[in-house]
Amino acid sequence: MAKKRKRKYSRAASKDVKRAMHRRKRGKLKSGKGGKGGKVKSRKQAIAIGLSEARKKGKKVPRKRRSR
Repeated sequence: MAKKRKRKYSRAASKDVKRAMHRRKRGKLKSGKGGKGGKVKSRKQAIAIGLSEARKKGKKVPRKRRSR
């Protein structure tokens, strides 16, 4: 029998990422503090923004990795 794995990200967090991806596709997703930066074109950047927004809302998302 396969071992059941614990979710790393909550379902609510994945909804936030989905919303960010949708905004990127429509050209509405902006980078930077308060969305003052340019348009986000990168898929990876859109995912990172979605996770960051979920983190701010207090949803279950692992902490960001610290750079060395």
